Formats: sequence, C-alpha cells, structure tokens
Amino acid sequence: MNAAPADQIRLLDVQDLDVRLQQLAHKRRSLPEHAEIESLTKDLTQLRDLLVAAQTEESDCAREQTKAEQDVDQVRQRASRDQQRLDSGAITSPKDLENLQREIASLAKRQGDLEDVVLEVMERRESAQERVAELTERVGSVQSKIDDATARRDAAFESLDGEADSVTKEREVIAGAIPADLLKLYEKLREQQGGIGAAKLYQRTCQGCRQELAITDINEIRAAAPDTVVRCENCRRILVRTSESGL
Repeated sequence: MNAAPADQIRLLDVQDLDVRLQQLAHKRRSLPEHAEIESLTKDLTQLRDLLVAAQTEESDCAREQTKAEQDVDQVRQRASRDQQRLDSGAITSPKDLENLQREIASLAKRQGDLEDVVLEVMERRESAQERVAELTERVGSVQSKIDDATARRDAAFESLDGEADSVTKEREVIAGAIPADLLKLYEKLREQQGGIGAAKLYQRTCQGCRQELAITDINEIRAAAPDTVVRCENCRRILVRTSESGL
C-alpha cells in the first residue's frame, strides 16, 4: 500500500486523538464518584430496610396499645357499673354483696394488670418512634451525600464529554483528509492491537511495541520509497517514518 508521507503523518495525529478518546472514556468509567455512589446506595438500601422494619414495629405497637387501652376501658366501665350497683343499695343479699365486692376487687386487679401492659407497650412504641426518627435522619443524610456525589459525577461527565466531542470533531477533520484504504487498514489494526494501529518509528524503535527493529528490517525500510506504507515486523502496526526515525 502506498500513501503520501503527509497522509502517514496525519495518521499519527489521528492515533494521538484516538488515544486521547480512550483516555477520556477510561477516566469517565473510573471516576471516584462511581464507587462512592455505589457504596452509599448500598448503605441507603440497608438503612431503608431498617427504617421499614422500625416503622412496622411502631405501627404494630400502636395497634397493640389501642387494643390494650380498649381492654382497660372495658374493665373500668364494668367495674364502674358494679360499683354503682353496690352503692345503690339495691342488693341486699349478703352472698350477692360478697360476690359483687369480690368481682370489683378482681376487676381492679385486672385493670392494674392491663394498665401495666399499656405502659409496657407505650415504652416499646416510644423506643420504636425514636428509632424511626433516627433512621429517617440517617436516610436523609445518606441521600444528600448521594445527591452531592451524583452532581459531582454529572459535572465531570459534562466536562469529559465536552472534551471528547471536541476531540472527535478534530479527528473527523484530520481523518477526512487521509486516503480511505489507509484509514481502513489503520482502523483494522487498531482494533486488533489494543487501540494502537499506527506508531512512529523513533530511533529505529517501534513506538507501538517498543521493540528495536532488526538491522535487516531497518535496511528494508530505508530502501522503501517515501510513499510506501511500512509495517513493524514485531507487532504488524503501521510504522510512520519521520526525521527522528534514525534511518
């Protein structure tokens, strides 16, 4: 394949721009905010699970408290009715009076036991409410950190993408001036060789594989016409000759 020396030099410019695009893409993928957001998101998920559990516990305690208070109220009302009957003097039978007094005493004990249950449930509910408040605050704090990291990541994206767009446009201009067959070969080799399809021959060393060429290869390159597209015998990349090639 033949191509004007100037076109081969342009190929190095395209290669430099492609390397820059690779670097920008790598930097975009490797932003520290990615790991930060991932870690914070895991924390947030765990905290939200704990918050749901605490809210469920508080809700259960609320229902339990309501039921216990209703039980107390029922016992209190029954004891009040019995006391009214006792105070009314309508019951004259000693046995009935004894039974009624015994029931009032039993209801009083039952009411005391139920009120203890209410207090115990209220304490558990208060603890659950404090836990809900604490977790709600922690969820808000972690969410704020995620929002901040996301904003920083998006700002970095905007900067990197802007630079990538600029580099891409510059590449399009330079690549548009390179013969199609040479550019096609370059693209093929770049895909095969880890992103480097063309390299400068510098002081008899291929800058693609960093290997010094054998004297026989150097002699062949030296003898080749300036418009001959030469390849590195070690890595098969396109070798671009310059005044620094050591020929």
